[in-house]
Amino acid sequence: MTTILLKNAVIVTMNAERSIVCGDLLIENDRIKDIGQLDVTADKVVNAGGQLVIPGLIQTHIHLCQTLFRGQADDLELLDWLKLRIWPLEGAHDTESLYWSALLGIGELFKGGTTAIIDMETVHHTEAAFQAIVDSGIRALSGKCMMDYGQEVPATLMENTADSLQQSVDLLEKWHGQGNGRLQYAFAPRFVVSCTEDLLRQVEKLSKQYHVKVHTHASENKGEIALVQAERKMRNIVYFDHLGLADGNLILAHCIWLDDEEVSILQRQGVKVVHCPSCNLKLGSGIARIPEMLERGIHVSIGADGAPCNNNLDGFTEMRTASLIQKPIYGPTAMPAWQTFALATVGGARAMGLEKEIGSLEIGKKADLAMVDLRKLHCSPQAGSDVYAQLVYQARASDVTLTMVDGQVVYEQGCLATIDEAVVLRQANTALERVRRRAGIV
Repeated sequence: MTTILLKNAVIVTMNAERSIVCGDLLIENDRIKDIGQLDVTADKVVNAGGQLVIPGLIQTHIHLCQTLFRGQADDLELLDWLKLRIWPLEGAHDTESLYWSALLGIGELFKGGTTAIIDMETVHHTEAAFQAIVDSGIRALSGKCMMDYGQEVPATLMENTADSLQQSVDLLEKWHGQGNGRLQYAFAPRFVVSCTEDLLRQVEKLSKQYHVKVHTHASENKGEIALVQAERKMRNIVYFDHLGLADGNLILAHCIWLDDEEVSILQRQGVKVVHCPSCNLKLGSGIARIPEMLERGIHVSIGADGAPCNNNLDGFTEMRTASLIQKPIYGPTAMPAWQTFALATVGGARAMGLEKEIGSLEIGKKADLAMVDLRKLHCSPQAGSDVYAQLVYQARASDVTLTMVDGQVVYEQGCLATIDEAVVLRQANTALERVRRRAGIV
């Protein structure tokens, strides 16, 4: 048995009462053992000295496979971004380049207090990313990208429908539950534009057979919606509902351009929506109607998306942006800090189907957490400040001093514990050069 004691902390529990406790937090193995004023010994003692201890941030739409391509596809709209840069680069990945891309992203996530993600990989070499997830210690819902349709999909990514399905099932059966349960599988058809109806119907059946989630994109861009309307004769959400996919196991990234019928389907069917504010701004895609969705009880969480459309994986930036962009539209009281922080913690846990395990700091839950030092110029003075406002509007990823997943310290005081940062930086640069050459990008 291993025990860790975090002492003298301000513990932002995110429990049902939203309790904030000034005291200590005891971890035993991978779970929270006790919270309060504790008089106990432990194998490792960390004196928080008044720092905040928060639930680990949960980002519910990430592409670890794309971290290598940060800065390679700037100032483009979605479909050009995909066709001209991202698809050729993804198709040029090899096993090693994907492994280092995933570790590069995970290291950044850890240093910013993110402990769990919903991730979509590329079409090939998915096991390399899964190995990086298991090796690093992050918690992830992840799956192989599925693409079996589309005139402009490069040959390096185009799949045969049967092969795509079989490879996905093989990955699920081998990797689901690996890493002490930290890695869980999700079917990941890219979006309607690059998937046949046959593939999507089979995904619906397989997800129910194996009791796993489906993670895809929807209604991010007006051009994408026009393509779906022309080919499938329905809008995205209506089409998913028609296929039987629209239910509580469906996780949809973006959902910017929805009509009232689609919003009603999301509400009625319990579909999970992921808001990616920085990506949506950078690609010029638009601003999702998040306050309206929340008012109607639609489940929303937050993610950075991939590094090439952001260009970082900073959960604090996403929270701040998510709050600020709604205020010119809905007024200054829209998306208050407490609500946005909930989307990034308990909301993310619910999207993953893990609300009984993570998302809040409570006795018996998994020890997934981060420690944040607000004793900085940009967070001062603090007297009378609301803790949620500090976290959402003032805090930065660089304020994180410790990150823990499953009771394991993965980052502490500037140093990654499970990832060799120097090696990753060196290997990532070498891998990018190789992938660019293979993709014909010079």
